[in-house]
Amino acid sequence: MFDYAQFPNRAILCVDMKSFYASIIAVTEGLDPLTCHLVVVGNTDQKGSVVLAASPAMKKDFRIKTGSRLFEIPDDPRIIVRNPKMGLFIRVSTEITKLFFRYVPPSAVHTYSVDEGFLDVSGLEKSFGTPMEIAQKIKGDIMREFGLPSTIGIGPNMLMAKLCLDLEAKKVDGGISRWSYEDIPHKLWPISPLCEMWGIGKRTEKTLNNMGIFSIGQLARYDLTLLEKKFGILGNQLYHHAWGIDLSEIGAPIMQGQISYGKSQILLRDYKEIHEIKSVLLEMCEDVAKRARSNHHAGRTITLGISYSKDEFGGGFQRSRTIENPTNVTMIIYQVCLELFHENYRGQTVRQISVSITKLENDYEMQLDLFDTGGWKKRKLGYVVDTIRNRYGSTAILRAVSYTSGGTALKRANLLGGHKK
Repeated sequence: MFDYAQFPNRAILCVDMKSFYASIIAVTEGLDPLTCHLVVVGNTDQKGSVVLAASPAMKKDFRIKTGSRLFEIPDDPRIIVRNPKMGLFIRVSTEITKLFFRYVPPSAVHTYSVDEGFLDVSGLEKSFGTPMEIAQKIKGDIMREFGLPSTIGIGPNMLMAKLCLDLEAKKVDGGISRWSYEDIPHKLWPISPLCEMWGIGKRTEKTLNNMGIFSIGQLARYDLTLLEKKFGILGNQLYHHAWGIDLSEIGAPIMQGQISYGKSQILLRDYKEIHEIKSVLLEMCEDVAKRARSNHHAGRTITLGISYSKDEFGGGFQRSRTIENPTNVTMIIYQVCLELFHENYRGQTVRQISVSITKLENDYEMQLDLFDTGGWKKRKLGYVVDTIRNRYGSTAILRAVSYTSGGTALKRANLLGGHKK
């Protein structure tokens, strides 16, 4: 067993807005977020549109949840289907964060997502009461001022607070639970399947299963050296997380510096024509290149991911290629992606595309290629186009493919976070 006395033992709250998008729409329409049957979908005009949020009653009575599709929703008069209002969602999220500042300073708050955040309430007993009492006050404030239900997990660090939230607080009456280091053997270690543990995805779970690890308790007792040999630094993290140890500091940057630039897009429909797939791919390469240029970065490793439609029974591929000189030029990234695409694509129907660049370097340090005398002009042109778009809007200059049937840039320019404003 670890000597937990050597690790931080703070009072961290992980606050989650229950079915956030659906609850906000319900409140604006005068409905009870907990009892109404309401779903928010990406676009009500498209049968294949993804469910972004479903009210608790919708999940319970109709088994419709986040990730379901519009065509899966039963034709029932009790069900209300709405488009998202991303501008409203973000404004409400911002106001809830301001509510947190009544209890703690901004440095003690970490916004994890639009509907979830962490607060460090250590040492506030004299001001606001125990961590449980503070959680009850915050939960009451959110309900009274916004009409939104919430759940709160409390733990000695961010990891434990998040696990407490997901695995217990969301399931108990009152919606508030607290975990301590003493709870690890009987609350954390029994977790199985492994993907129920925050931070372990299906792919990692499969690898761990192949190693004979099927529960968090087995992971905690596995040889650390073997885990590090198999997973590298991730193996060290998996091992310590299995013991409930997390040294992350609220307010500290999640990562020192950007290590990649990427974009993933679920297409609005199935794409079967190669010329349409290429149109979207070029738009995405443009976006990734622009993001890299905005920070004066260039990358050497380019990754393309293609996911197939359900009609193809899923599947897909993800391939990478490292080039000699780092780049942030759209057409160079695009040409590498085309190579990867033609080498691995076999004519299936495409529903999702992702592009990323890694192994970054500062653009200022890029070496000129003696055999490509126009290379610096290509990079300069990209920055000029970015300047025009930043000043006059993302659609001020578009490539011709954006005006074709396969292009998505024009439609997405009117979206916020990929959804209707």
